[in-house]
Amino acid sequence: MQPRNMSMSGVVDLAAVKAAGEAKQKAEQARAEAARQGGVPAGAGRLVLDVDEASFEHEVLQRSAEVPVVIDFWADWCEPCKQLGPVLERLAGEYAGRFVLAKVDVEANQRLFQQFGVQSIPAVFAVVAGQALPLFQGAAPEAQIRQVLDQLVQVAEQQFGIVGAPVAPGAADEAQVPARPAGPHDAALGAAHDALDKGDLGGAVQAYKNVLSDDPGNVEAKLGLAQAELLQRVQGMDAQQVRKAAADAPGDVRAQIAAADLDLVGGHVEDAFGRLIDVIRRTAGEDRDAARVRLLELFDVIGPDDPRVTAARTALSRALF
Repeated sequence: MQPRNMSMSGVVDLAAVKAAGEAKQKAEQARAEAARQGGVPAGAGRLVLDVDEASFEHEVLQRSAEVPVVIDFWADWCEPCKQLGPVLERLAGEYAGRFVLAKVDVEANQRLFQQFGVQSIPAVFAVVAGQALPLFQGAAPEAQIRQVLDQLVQVAEQQFGIVGAPVAPGAADEAQVPARPAGPHDAALGAAHDALDKGDLGGAVQAYKNVLSDDPGNVEAKLGLAQAELLQRVQGMDAQQVRKAAADAPGDVRAQIAAADLDLVGGHVEDAFGRLIDVIRRTAGEDRDAARVRLLELFDVIGPDDPRVTAARTALSRALF
């Protein structure tokens, strides 16, 4: 769940710009040329792009010598993608040119999907100076997405000299971010998202619950509530202590449930699911029910269309029956 820490070690070389030094030099030349002409580097005003296999070389690889390019792999049938996409598009506008968002429909671009080794969607990668690195998978909370983007921008600047081209806040090409009619709960959802961003987890939980009380089927509120409740549970935990307690007492159901929460927040989705399914296999009564309920809550955090959730649901059924 939690986006991985950014690191330029072990990234995939896509051969567009092979050396960081060369990339830095090209970035500096591009900025110098733009300044000489009294403009900004190409594409600075286009913050959200629809990219396919034909345009990938120009729109992603070449552009990544001037600005970090964040790639959102999505599909129309993917419900978590529909929640994550608008968040990334809005953040592209807020970051005002410090990164560009490239959206790739995996159904129409299978070769790109395979080249990046994407296992499930939504999946978010970045390309900096022609080199690709994974950012996170699944519909992560906005606060964590911001942390990853901040790290990406820092790495791009410090290691590659790539800082993007500043544009006025909100100046993203509106044609690239289609407007949608305001929904009846948009204001309440916005308040919930804001509370989550500010670390007001209690406020976020209550705000999402308010939306769900009026609209129980609201997918965005359900996902947000599951994420906020998870973060609220792990807040203040001593991770080392929790993991030691779980290792020392495999039969302690509460310890295993707490460790599963930490597993998920740390991005170890399969470990979290597997830990709770093992508890369900070994227990009965209230202990089994507590582990089952928590597993279902963690499914909500990841989203029903994620293949890891599908596999875990099958394993859960076998453990129960």
